Amino acid sequence: MEKTYVIKGDAQNDWLLVDAKDQGLGRVATQIANYLMGKHKPTYTPGVDMGDFVVVVNVFQLDITQKRMTEKTYFTVSGFPGGIRSVNLRDLLNKYPDRVIRRAVWGMLPHNKVGRQLIKRLKVYGGSEHPHQAQNPKPVA
Repeated sequence: MEKTYVIKGDAQNDWLLVDAKDQGLGRVATQIANYLMGKHKPTYTPGVDMGDFVVVVNVFQLDITQKRMTEKTYFTVSGFPGGIRSVNLRDLLNKYPDRVIRRAVWGMLPHNKVGRQLIKRLKVYGGSEHPHQAQNPKPVA
């Protein structure tokens, strides 16, 4: 019989800095989702909040092909007749760069109360500047 390890006390929530420059969208989103859930820690326990805060910079410099930029489409539905709206990846990246990463990461998190708490720890910025210097985020390789 195997015993389940449950951490005692409060988990340490660190601040991590992820540079998205020259990385693929899916690869960086997977990495971010693992950091948010805490799967990179040796004391990871499912169902226990062990994740870190993640600051993502340089989203404008993601490595995305030109075909993907024009053909990938994001849809939103208001629920009213004729209320479907679509925007392609290029337009969404130019106007709201944080939404591209946030949507990709949200698809990899659990869709429940835990996932909604985890996604709040994600901070995304298009350029290299961010207002979280005081938290001293550790760069991730």
